[in-house]
Amino acid sequence: MAAAAQPGQPDERLDDYSLTRVPEESRHSWVSVAVQRFGQVSSFQQFMVGAVLGFGMDFTDAVLAITIGSVMLEVITILLGIAGVREGLSTSVLARWSGFGRKGSALVGLLIALSLAGWFGVQNGVFAQGMHDLAGWAPEWIWALVGGGVITAITVLGFRMMAWTAYLTVPAFLLLAAFSITDALADHSLADLISSAPPGPAMSLAEGTTLVSGAFILGAIMTPDMTRFNRRPSDVVKQTVISVTLGEYLIGLTAVLLAHAARTSDIVGIITSSSGFLGTLILATAILKINDWNLYSSSLGLVNSVDVLLGRRVGRRPVTLLIGTAGTALSAMGIVDDFTDFLETIGILAPPVAGIIIAEYFVVRRFRAELDRARLSGVMPGESADWMPLSLVCWAAGAAVGKYLDHGIPSINAVLVAFLLYAAIGRIAPAGAALRPGRTALPETDLTQSGG
Repeated sequence: MAAAAQPGQPDERLDDYSLTRVPEESRHSWVSVAVQRFGQVSSFQQFMVGAVLGFGMDFTDAVLAITIGSVMLEVITILLGIAGVREGLSTSVLARWSGFGRKGSALVGLLIALSLAGWFGVQNGVFAQGMHDLAGWAPEWIWALVGGGVITAITVLGFRMMAWTAYLTVPAFLLLAAFSITDALADHSLADLISSAPPGPAMSLAEGTTLVSGAFILGAIMTPDMTRFNRRPSDVVKQTVISVTLGEYLIGLTAVLLAHAARTSDIVGIITSSSGFLGTLILATAILKINDWNLYSSSLGLVNSVDVLLGRRVGRRPVTLLIGTAGTALSAMGIVDDFTDFLETIGILAPPVAGIIIAEYFVVRRFRAELDRARLSGVMPGESADWMPLSLVCWAAGAAVGKYLDHGIPSINAVLVAFLLYAAIGRIAPAGAALRPGRTALPETDLTQSGG
């Protein structure tokens, strides 16, 4: 059972176990998690990726690009998801015992918090602009306040409310989008669209695969935030294969056909132009079903960083409210758009994190014995080292390769380099090499010590 909240500390259930394991009695069916995962993948972002592919590739090459990119993403997502469901921990907290150490995990938490808080604001700005263009009766800043306020309120209430939101918005989005897409394709032959040449400048297979894999790499890294609410690893496999495959193929390939039909990559304009009211509903449901997870994972990352760096336990709810209010205000002022280039730049740092966590948890396994003992006892593992130099070296190497290597897929290159380097050195290094000087290895018997 979950422990009762201590005086001055948030209630674990209301806090969605932001710094502790999600207990078995608080886990959910795989369907409730899968709907939310599908909501992430079947977003306007996937429509836009598919449209860009269709504008520069024929249908066959687009299928190949989506297949290669999806398989790579599914492998990364499943491995991270299994670690999340086994340990019941968020990505940034799991990182403490998955290669990064306490203070290294704080850096991971800050990266996640900053990246996803920024994208929350950016998407809220897109929502505001779209609603203003479609509805027209209010300025953009009003729509930004409305959209940001609704999503913040949903996210503050936590995983259960977000699941119910997904139950409503995912089917609504798919039905509305299907109606709009059917209308847009009504005057075109499906066979002609499949066999037609791309309307825009040619895009190579490598460029297309890069586009597919790079679009969802942050979503893959935040997977443990979601899968810690699953009950078993098989749930993770089912929901990932179904959601990523359907999301990438159903949404992505539909957008490819739309780009061929309309001879443009402006997928948002295609879908929302059929009807002002219909377009308004499509845009509203699209933003609702993905942006809450940007805000949710951002708050989890920041809670972990504050706990490590400041030694203070803060609740996820007030942190969510703070980030949501700030992101909403910045999007209302139109400032968030200026951060897009910055967000894409720091996004280079994200892929190596996945490689390091996977390498430590499944290959090097230096902390698996401690994690296993603590999990069986229903407590948090013992305190980890503050810094683990190996992870910092592999992190930097992966990011550099992702940024500067001109061959292959940048995000996948970064994951692979960080994974291979950490796995190779970690397997041959002495057991204590990853620990900070002056720290001892993890305790063998004291399993009651908090990891916070």
